Amino acid sequence: MPEVRSSGHSPLRAHLGTATVAQTSKSAVSRVSKPAKRVISNAMPTWKSATQQVWKPALRTGAAGRMVTIPRCAPPLATRHSSLPFVLVNMAMTADGKIATANRAISSFGSRRDREHLLELRATADAVMAGARTVDSAKINLGPGPAKYRRLRINRGLDEYNLRVIISGSGSLNPEAEVFQRRFSPIIILTTRRAGERGLKKLRALADDLIVCGEREIDFQTALKWLREKWEIKRLLCEGGGELNGALFRAGLVDELHLTICPKMFGGREAPTIVEGSGIPKLADATQLKLKSMRRIGSELFLVYDVQRRPS
Repeated sequence: MPEVRSSGHSPLRAHLGTATVAQTSKSAVSRVSKPAKRVISNAMPTWKSATQQVWKPALRTGAAGRMVTIPRCAPPLATRHSSLPFVLVNMAMTADGKIATANRAISSFGSRRDREHLLELRATADAVMAGARTVDSAKINLGPGPAKYRRLRINRGLDEYNLRVIISGSGSLNPEAEVFQRRFSPIIILTTRRAGERGLKKLRALADDLIVCGEREIDFQTALKWLREKWEIKRLLCEGGGELNGALFRAGLVDELHLTICPKMFGGREAPTIVEGSGIPKLADATQLKLKSMRRIGSELFLVYDVQRRPS
C-alpha cells in the first residue's frame, strides 16, 4: 500500500446537533491522523456550525458572513459500506455516448431539467468530486447551488455547503479556475508523487487539505477510506470526467450510476466518453449494472443503475 500523506485541517461536520469545527489555515504535509475538534475565529472563510445555528459564509470575496438559525437536522442518508463513502457517478452524454466534443469546446449540453437533476444529487452528498481537466475547462464551482438546494441539504442533516474534492495525479491545476474563486466550503485535492515538491507547494496554496496517495497513480481505495475517516464523507458524488470515472469503476468503488442521455450526436473518435482510461481486456471484467429506474422528460432519458460488481 502506498504511503498516504496529508496537509490540512479538520472538517466541519454537524449531524444531529453534534458540532465539529474546521480550521482553514495551511500547514506542512504530515502523516494522516484523526483530526482534533477545534474552535476557530471568525476570520474568513470559515465553516462553523452548532446545534441550532450555522455559519453562513459570504458568496463574495471580502463580504462578511453571518450566523443563521437552522432547524434540527434529520439523520444523514445511509450508506452500504462503513469504511468507504457511498459513491455516485452522475454524467450526461449524447445519444452516441460522448460527454464533450473532440476539442472539449462543448461539455455542457443537457437541458435545464438535467441541470436541476445535478443540483438535486449534490443536495444528497457530503462532497462533490471532479477531475482536474473538468474543473479547469468548465466554469463550475462544485457547490450546492441556489438557496432551495441548500435548504434541502440542511433538512437532510447535511452541512449547508458540500465539501469539494479535486483529483490531479500530476498536480497540474489552473489557480484561476472558477472552483478556486468561490471559497464557500473546503477544497480537498488528491494527488500523487508525480506532482513533485514544487507542484505540491502550488497545490497547498489552493487547497484546504491535500493528500498524496500513490506514486504515479492515485490509490483510490486508500484515498476514499481517508476521506471517510478524516472528513466523515459518507456520500460522495463524482461528476467526471471520463478518466476519473474509469479509475473508480476499475477499482470497484462506484455504487450507483446516474446517466442522462441527451438527444444530440457529436461523433469524433477523440471525443471523450463517460468512462475513459485503459479499459478492460475481456468481457468477464466488465462492470455489471442493474437498471434501477428510468424516466423520460421531453427528449431526454434519466437512468439510474446499481453497480453490481465490487471487489472483495
